[in-house]
Amino acid sequence: MNLFEDEATGNQNQQDEIKNQPLATRMRPNSLEEFEGQEELVGEGKMLHRMIASGVIGSLIFYGPPSSGKTTLAHVISREIDARFEVINAVLDGVKELRSVVAKAEHQKKVNGKKTILFVDEIHRWNKAQQDALLPHLESGVITLVGATTENPFYSLVSPLLSRCQLFELFPLTKENVLAMINRSLDDEVRGLGFMEIEVSDEAKSYFAEYAGGDVRNALNALEVAALSTPKSSEGVVEITLEIAKESIQKRNVRYDRGGDEHYHYASAFIKSMRGSDPDAALYWLNAMLEGGEDPNFIFRRMLIFSSEDVGMADPYALSVIHSAHESFMKTGMPEGLYFLAHCAIMLSLSPKSNSTKAIFDVNSEVKQKGPGVVPPHLRDKTANKLAARYLAVENASEKYKYPHEFGGNWVRQQYLPDKLKEMSWYKPGSQGREPSLWQRLEKIKSEQNK
Repeated sequence: MNLFEDEATGNQNQQDEIKNQPLATRMRPNSLEEFEGQEELVGEGKMLHRMIASGVIGSLIFYGPPSSGKTTLAHVISREIDARFEVINAVLDGVKELRSVVAKAEHQKKVNGKKTILFVDEIHRWNKAQQDALLPHLESGVITLVGATTENPFYSLVSPLLSRCQLFELFPLTKENVLAMINRSLDDEVRGLGFMEIEVSDEAKSYFAEYAGGDVRNALNALEVAALSTPKSSEGVVEITLEIAKESIQKRNVRYDRGGDEHYHYASAFIKSMRGSDPDAALYWLNAMLEGGEDPNFIFRRMLIFSSEDVGMADPYALSVIHSAHESFMKTGMPEGLYFLAHCAIMLSLSPKSNSTKAIFDVNSEVKQKGPGVVPPHLRDKTANKLAARYLAVENASEKYKYPHEFGGNWVRQQYLPDKLKEMSWYKPGSQGREPSLWQRLEKIKSEQNK
């Protein structure tokens, strides 16, 4: 076998290897023109597009949810600027692998002057020492870093690394983005399914795109399963209907990580929907969290807090309802437990709102800044005052304490705050629900006592 036969055999092996790859891998974009989504970053005239076009790329951090295109965009950049592309997975690799990449990059730079882009996937998994190990190589220009993270980089990455990188946030792909990739896969005869006689109904395409939840890989994998498992018709055509699509992608992909940013974003949306008295939105985000695998006990805890923080004195019994529902949930479990979760979310959404309990934080600030004041003598412990009066021959200040139950309305005007703060007032009653009537009752008793 001669050299040319060897080369032909090598090319054939490479083509066979590509054919054996999943459709989603084969269809990974090779250029900016093929890259789908993230128009606010790579659209014509946008910053990242301009950087790539100029060939001047500094170190970058891509921050966004899974399957938003972070890895793909890094590959596209390396191809567009004709750079070597090295990959490190922060879960599996460490400083040892980094040193190996740097050594190769230094050699290539000396030999042919070619740049090396180092893509570090899940870079937030590296500890401080591992992240610090990147810094001298970024300073020297031996490597250009493209890091990808699903975590908030301001919490997960060290400041020196952030200061040397430009941060770009990527967002979930839309249904339209996924549909575009589905159609491209069906048309592409080399990398896609265009070599097959295949017809996919619009309803099936829409179902693939909708249930993929913005995950192109999920949609294309399901499309490939449907294409390869569906028998040909008598005309030799693979016809993929809505029913076949439903069989191929049965579980919607929910973008949710109980330990990541989405966890807090969903919880925030849930709380703000209840605060805004929107029961439909509250139920929506409640279900979104559950579909993502959230612990129902976490949701109950958030609603317990909400019942005091946002409903509070407008309906003091809300706290009891949430507590009782949680107890009932613990006894029944799922799926019946959905009733208790819905009961609470709807009730809290419809309840009158008052945040007057936040007065505790104003008082807390007062005590922290100035320290606790002196307890007025008439409020001090009666037994201790008796002992002081007996042995120190002083007046028992407790005798001046007025017992409210001995007065009309069970109230009597009396100083309860320290002398220096006796005119202070932190609690501001709300105007909704039960709270106004409770406050008005007290004001009425005070006015009658003053007559």
